[in-house]
Amino acid sequence: MEDFKIYFPHEKIRDEQNRLIEKVKTALLTKNNLIAHAPTGLGKTAAVLAPAISYALEKNLTVIFLTSRHTQHMIAVNTLKKIKEMYGLKFHVADIIGKKGMCLQPGVELLSSSDFSEYCRAVREKDKCNFYTNTRKGNKLTPMAAKVLEDMKSSTLHTQEIIEACKNPELCPYEIVTALAAESKAIIADYYYIFNNDIRNSFFKKADKELGSCILIVDEAHNLPNRIKTLMTERISGISIKKAIIEAKKNSFDDAIPTLVAIQDILNNLGEELKKGLNERIVEKEEFVDAVNKIKNYDDIMQQFFLLADIVHASARQSYIGSVAKFLAAWKGPDEGFARIISYKYIREMTFVLSYRCLDPSLVAHDVVNNTYSTILMSATLNPTDMYKDLLGFDKTMQEEFENPFPQKNRMNLIVPLATTKFQQRNEKEFAKIALICAEIANAIPGNTAFYFPSYDMMSKVSYYFTPQCNKTIFTEIQRASKQEREDLLKKFSSYKDSGAVLLAVASGSYGEGIDLPGVLKGVVVVGLPLQQPDLETKKLIEYYQEQFGRGWDYGYIFPAINKALQAAGRCIRSEFDRGVIVYLDERYATNYRGCFIEGDYEITEDYVGKIKEFFNQVN
Repeated sequence: MEDFKIYFPHEKIRDEQNRLIEKVKTALLTKNNLIAHAPTGLGKTAAVLAPAISYALEKNLTVIFLTSRHTQHMIAVNTLKKIKEMYGLKFHVADIIGKKGMCLQPGVELLSSSDFSEYCRAVREKDKCNFYTNTRKGNKLTPMAAKVLEDMKSSTLHTQEIIEACKNPELCPYEIVTALAAESKAIIADYYYIFNNDIRNSFFKKADKELGSCILIVDEAHNLPNRIKTLMTERISGISIKKAIIEAKKNSFDDAIPTLVAIQDILNNLGEELKKGLNERIVEKEEFVDAVNKIKNYDDIMQQFFLLADIVHASARQSYIGSVAKFLAAWKGPDEGFARIISYKYIREMTFVLSYRCLDPSLVAHDVVNNTYSTILMSATLNPTDMYKDLLGFDKTMQEEFENPFPQKNRMNLIVPLATTKFQQRNEKEFAKIALICAEIANAIPGNTAFYFPSYDMMSKVSYYFTPQCNKTIFTEIQRASKQEREDLLKKFSSYKDSGAVLLAVASGSYGEGIDLPGVLKGVVVVGLPLQQPDLETKKLIEYYQEQFGRGWDYGYIFPAINKALQAAGRCIRSEFDRGVIVYLDERYATNYRGCFIEGDYEITEDYVGKIKEFFNQVN
């Protein structure tokens, strides 16, 4: 097998890091794929980017690094910058986030992604966006845009720096960065730039790229199946139809108003029985289509709404009529791998929601991951790797699991089987028991501790009993908090690292993954198992995966919950200098789900206070 030089950006390569580099090399040299379960702290970004960019430069390929985290964008940009500096290499790097996030038009941050897409298209086509017209004339960049682009090529810039450079000359950052991407050997982007077919086709056309000439790296890849399912899901609600009716009245679309009112009536009729106690039910495709056809031809309505949305976008950023049209188009999609559900839920008010939900991410992923030069998935929770191979539709791939790089002596994993969050056993007595155990753990740990609950409701009920028994300052995650509010809470919590404080959070919430607090946390407690609510979608998911892979219960219910628990637990040890205790508080971790842990890497105990004190009394 041929070999190639690796441009690694650090003086020293750790053992497990080197093993990952070798696996990436093998995947590239054999045009294979790789699913890598690699724990936090291994140095995954450098270990994957270094061989990928080295091989891309040699074979005239493009590296596309996908991540949903802005902090990871920065790490990837800095890694590539260091490679260029360390080895005197000359290649361009393009860092791109969502078009809406780069747009300099005031107010667009209030739009949904689909509404922004329609708004952007409308104002461009009507020459009403000065940022776009200042950047492009036909298919060519304006002289000013070309000059700014040339200046950018001399540096390796993060997205925010690109946006800042475009403000004063009033240029479109998205158009500038796609022009930069056309000349770049490395592109850092969000998942949907590749896994949304329309966005990929548009982006690749502008950037002059082909999937077969790309090395695709997906960071935090455990999120990919759900991200794809979300991309492929469409819904309408009574609230959105009501807003569409208001929009039609405002714009004097008199022909559309009765049609929208009739669709609202159909939604109400479909959901009528839900008010009697059921929360949701399955709706057949023809059940809705036939009801709409009784008003007027389904396809004629859809086309009419798309045309009206174009008119709205000439003077407004958002069109609710356009959202209804988009849903009507999606609803007539395939049955296989999807579920059609109507639910009755609270969204600022009680309303019916009709949704066309994707169950099978491989419907999109299969043609992507199998048609790149090589696809590499990496995450600290890609276990079992077989599940991701199946869910994403890999035809062939290497699968590797890597060892935790941090010293074993620096962490202690405990399973405490003295309580449970099992639904059948949820009562005030159990909540009080959980609270007592949590308070004793918090008081025993000399520093900050984060507690992760399976839901906000469970967190609230345990907190009632926990608060008076805990000796430390308590911070509580606020559902639907703004980004700034979340950052402020973490900053205040971190300031208590010496005296000690407690963070109460939800495993699937804002702090369950994606936060990095080296030196801050001395303990993490995963309270219960963060299982999905056993709703209709989950049941359909279990049925579908059972039919496809014979692993319905595992793939649709158990393994996603275990991965959420492990993601939350991973917040504790973030560097080789951190020492901490991780506690899994639920009897099921010691029985049903014991096999999900590495044998010998945990201890089942009822003497949790004694074990914790003993651990922190040890001298390094």
